[in-house]
Amino acid sequence: MDKSQYLDMFIDESKEHLQAVNDNLLKLENEPENVAIVNEIFRSAHTLKGMAATMGYEDLASLTHIMENVLDGIRNHKIFVSTEILDVVFESVDDLEAMVMSIASGGDGKRDVTKTVAKFEKIEKGESVGVHMNQTEVASTQESIISGIPASLELYDDFEVTVLSQATEQGFNANQIKISLREDCILKAARVYMIFQVLEQIGEVIKSTPTVDALEEENFDLEFTVTLITKETNDDVRNRILKVSEVEKVAVITLDLESYKRKTIDSEVHIEETKKETAQQAPTKRQKQNNSVETTSNKEKVHSPGSKTIRVNIERLDILMNLFEELVIDRGRLEQIASDLKSSELTETVEHMSRISGDLQSIILNMRMVPVEQVFNRFPRMIRALAKDLNKKVNLEIIGAETELDRTVIDEIGDPLVHLLRNSIDHGVEKPEQRQNAEKSDEGKITLKAYHSGNHVFIEVSDDGAGINRDKVLKKAIESGVVSEENGHNLTDKQVYELLFSSGFSTVDVISDVSGRGVGLDVVKNKIESLGGHVAVDSVLGEGTTFSIQLPLTLSIISVMLVEVQKEKYAIPLSTIIETAIVKDKDILAAHNQKVIDFRGNIIPLINLTDFFDVPKTLKQDSYHSIIVIRKGEKMAGLVVDSFIGQQEIVLKSLGNYLTNVFAISGATILGDGQVALIVDCNALIK
Repeated sequence: MDKSQYLDMFIDESKEHLQAVNDNLLKLENEPENVAIVNEIFRSAHTLKGMAATMGYEDLASLTHIMENVLDGIRNHKIFVSTEILDVVFESVDDLEAMVMSIASGGDGKRDVTKTVAKFEKIEKGESVGVHMNQTEVASTQESIISGIPASLELYDDFEVTVLSQATEQGFNANQIKISLREDCILKAARVYMIFQVLEQIGEVIKSTPTVDALEEENFDLEFTVTLITKETNDDVRNRILKVSEVEKVAVITLDLESYKRKTIDSEVHIEETKKETAQQAPTKRQKQNNSVETTSNKEKVHSPGSKTIRVNIERLDILMNLFEELVIDRGRLEQIASDLKSSELTETVEHMSRISGDLQSIILNMRMVPVEQVFNRFPRMIRALAKDLNKKVNLEIIGAETELDRTVIDEIGDPLVHLLRNSIDHGVEKPEQRQNAEKSDEGKITLKAYHSGNHVFIEVSDDGAGINRDKVLKKAIESGVVSEENGHNLTDKQVYELLFSSGFSTVDVISDVSGRGVGLDVVKNKIESLGGHVAVDSVLGEGTTFSIQLPLTLSIISVMLVEVQKEKYAIPLSTIIETAIVKDKDILAAHNQKVIDFRGNIIPLINLTDFFDVPKTLKQDSYHSIIVIRKGEKMAGLVVDSFIGQQEIVLKSLGNYLTNVFAISGATILGDGQVALIVDCNALIK
C-alpha cells in the first residue's frame, strides 16, 4: 500500500492528538483524581499509536505504547498522579513531537528515547524517579478495606454500597469477578459483549473496571473486573464465563460488605476518591440501575456529530484567492466597458456579478480565518515549564481563544507572544515569598486575552506582578544614551515605558537566560509593525503590566488611500494615516535642511514622494500641496502627493522573488482598470 498519500493527514492528526495530550496533562495536574481526563489522554495516545503503527513508524508506536501502560496504571488506581510522573509523561510527549516533526520534515521519525523508556519502566515497577508508587500501599490498604479481596480491585461509592447491601439483604451474592482474556484474543470488545450477555442472564452488573465505554473501545489490556449481584454460586458463575471462547482465567470473590463499610467510614480519603469517581461514572450507573445489565448492548456512544469539516491545504486557498483576485480585476474592466458602452443590460449584469463576487470574497476570506487558539494552545505547557525553572507559581488564564485571524497573521504572531509571555513570567511575576511580602497571593496570574474590535484583533498579555519601575527604566535609558537627560525628564510615564522597545535596551543588571525587559521587545515591535499592527505597554508599579497588540484581521485585503504621485498611483494603508490636508507653500518651513510643517502644534517632517521614489515629473507644481499625515508609534511625518483618489479595499500582492527588499514598498495591487499600484510601507519612511 502506498502510504505517502496519507502522510499529510497522519502528520496533521498526530499534531492534534499530541496537542490534546498536552492540554489534558495540564488539566490532570490540577485534577489528579479525575479519571475522565486520564481516559481522554489514553484515547489520544491509543489513536496515535495505531496511526503510527499503520504508517510503519514503529519507534513512535512503541513509545506511545509504553506511555499507555503508565496511563493505564493511573486510571486503574495502581499509580497515583504526581508532578514527577507528569514530568516524565511530558518528556515523552516532547519525544513524540520531535518524532512527528522529523517525519514532517522528511525524516524517519527515529529518536533515542532510552532514558524516557527507562523512567516509564521504573514507574511501572514502582522503583523510581521520586514517584509515589503505591502498589504495595494500595494493596495493603484495600486488603484491609475489603476482606479477602486482592489489591487493585474495586472501590465503591455510597450508591453502589447501598445497592450491594440491598441485594445481599434479599439473598443475592455480591461478587467481584476478575476476567482475563487470552493473549491471542483478536476481538476483545466482542468477547466482553458475550461475557456481559452471560452475566446478564444470571444477575446484574453493578460496576466494571475499566468502564463500559473503555471496554467497548478496547482500551484495556487483557483483564477487566466486574461486580455482579446474583444468586448463582461462584463456581457456576465461573464456569458460565469460561464457556465464552478466548477467556483465559476467571476469579470470583464474594464481597464482605460489612467489613468494607466499616473500613470506608474510617477512611475519609477513600470516601472522597469514590465520590469523585461516582460523579464521573454516574450516567453509566444510572443506566445499569434502570435497565439491568444493558452494558455492552447499549451502543449509546456520545459522539457529538458537530459541524462537518474537511482539511484543505492552505496553498490551495492561496491559489483560490489568487484566482479570485484575477476575477476582481476583470470585474473592474467589465465595469469600465459597461460605462463606456452605456449599455443598461450589460451594466445590470456587471452589477449583479459585482454582488456575487462580493459574497464570494467574503466566503474566501472567512475560509482563511482560523482561531488564535492554534497559537495559544502551546503556551500553557511553556508557562508550566518556565514557572518550574524559575521557582514561581503562575496561573495562565486564556480568554477569547476562539477569536479568528487570517492564517498568514496567525503564523507570524507566535514568536512575539512567546517573547512577551517569557518577559511577563521572568520579570513581571515575583517569586512566591516576594508576593506574600507584598500581601499578594503566592501564585501569580498571567492573562492572555484576544478580542475583535472593528477591523482589528487585539491581543493582550497582562500580569499581576511587580509592574515597571519608571525611574529605573529612565535611568537606564539615560545611561545607555537612548534618551538625553534633558529630554528624559520631560517624558510621560507611557513614553518612558515605550523606551523598553528600543533596540538592545534592558533594565536588568544581569541578562536572564529567559528574557530581559528590552531584550527581544524591539524584535516584538518590529514584527508586529511589519504585520501592519501596533504594540503598546502600560503598567502600574506593584500591580502589574499589560502589553497590548493591535493586528489587522487579514493581510490579504487591506484598506488604503489611493493617491497619485505625478502619473503613478500609490496605496497608503489607512491604519497608518492620521489625516489628510492641503497646505500652501508659505506653510512649509525648513529646519535642519528638512522641509517641515506645523501640524497641530507639532513640527513634522515632509517627505515628497515624487522625489523619494524618483517619479518622472510630468505635472506642473502649483502652490498648494496635498499632504497625508502618517504615524509610527509616537512619531509622525507628512507625505506630499499630487492628488487623492479615495479610499478603497485592495488585494495585497507580493512583489515576488525578483523584487525583494524594495525600500518603503510593502507590495502591490492591481486596480480595477488594470493598473498596478505600489503599496507604501509607511513604517519604513519614519525613523
